[in-house]
Amino acid sequence: MKSLFKVLFAAAVVLGLYSCTDDTIGSSIADTRSSVIEDSSFVITGTSVPNSRLLSRTSTQLVGRIKAAGFGTLESQVVTQFMPALRIDTAGVTADLIDSCSLKLRVPYTGGFTGDTLMPMRLNVYKLDRKLPTPIYSDFDPAPYYNPANLLGAAPYSMSSAQLAYDNTTQAYYREVSVPMPVTLAQEMFNTYVNHPEVFNTPGSFADYFPGIYIANSYGSGRVMNFTVTEFVSYYRQHTTTSAGNDTIVNNHQTYMGATPEVISNNILSLDVDPAIKARIDAGEAIVMAPAGYELQVNFPIQDIIYSYKAHAAGDLAVINKLELTLPVEELATDYDDIAPPTYLLMVKTSQKEKFIAGDSLTNNKDSFYAVYDADNKVYKFDGMRDYILNIIKNQNGIATAEDMQFTLSPIDVTTYTQQSSSYYYTTTATTTVTKIAPAVSKPMIAKILLEKAKIKITYSKQSLF
Repeated sequence: MKSLFKVLFAAAVVLGLYSCTDDTIGSSIADTRSSVIEDSSFVITGTSVPNSRLLSRTSTQLVGRIKAAGFGTLESQVVTQFMPALRIDTAGVTADLIDSCSLKLRVPYTGGFTGDTLMPMRLNVYKLDRKLPTPIYSDFDPAPYYNPANLLGAAPYSMSSAQLAYDNTTQAYYREVSVPMPVTLAQEMFNTYVNHPEVFNTPGSFADYFPGIYIANSYGSGRVMNFTVTEFVSYYRQHTTTSAGNDTIVNNHQTYMGATPEVISNNILSLDVDPAIKARIDAGEAIVMAPAGYELQVNFPIQDIIYSYKAHAAGDLAVINKLELTLPVEELATDYDDIAPPTYLLMVKTSQKEKFIAGDSLTNNKDSFYAVYDADNKVYKFDGMRDYILNIIKNQNGIATAEDMQFTLSPIDVTTYTQQSSSYYYTTTATTTVTKIAPAVSKPMIAKILLEKAKIKITYSKQSLF
């Protein structure tokens, strides 16, 4: 008889025949009662711990210096190698026809900086003398890798003075800082391509020829800018013919190399935390900061949840519908309104955090999850934790290990790809896929997590026999 009820109950789960209140199922061989139970009587605890040494996993380049009460002093510099162009235009071009070249640093039109728009600041660009190491971390010392006398270029930079442009590919506006480079650099690169094209075959062979650059803030304080595109552009004259067959010369330009996710790029970060924030952390407040600031190590009461579930479902047929964690946030005041809570928060088993970052992993909802900050309700909500508890119940006989309970909550940057598709009836749908998760370095961030007000809720359906 029980096997029959199991079949009927499983069918009900598949068809979604559950409600949020008790309900008596219609007459069958025996009287049954189906209920949806919500239990949120659990407590999560944790403490803030330093996260000052980040493994580079992003091509985002943060440059500048900012000091803000309620946050601290953040300085960021950059070292990066380059992906070479697959093909350099040589038709009707010689090295002496190259007139100029520049390093282009592109920043998003909105959300691409933190601090003062008008503050005068200046950056220097140096050529590296040798290839960057791997792995590379945010406390990297560039001194042995460049010669301060080997300055390639310098330029002022701010959001107000950066050139406004439009990208037809992304269909978005951006601002661009242009740093003039020695024309001999583009000419030498052109000649190398003509005489030794194999140098451009791979990022590794190209790095042997051109190890990369070091970008340092050389003057001013009050702003950090998030450069998402860094490329070296050559401007040249080109012999060609018109449609009528007449010889002519046209002006042209081409990107010879660019910083991409496939090459080594690293933000050199220094964060001197405001003493007032340190005092709050020392007093036990759960504060997260980025970049290179603080993360949370928490004890998640998964064993208590399993015991409670089994005790209430004992003798009945039960199915877990959902396990979720909601973390309320207190937004902390600083000198700049755009220093806000992290947009994304990673929750990963502490024992697997380093492996997760080093492996360029994506969350699997079993031992790693991420949440998006809900600024309207001031919460992070991890609502995809069902597989996590089911794995312990099914594969570990319901007994959680210490590793199953210890998690790290860390600010992250998330990269997504959105694909548009149209149906037969011309309706358009968008599918967004996460393509990359990396330690947060895109901007200054800070928030207090109110663990004492956190809510852990398990929802399950059960069927009792009478």
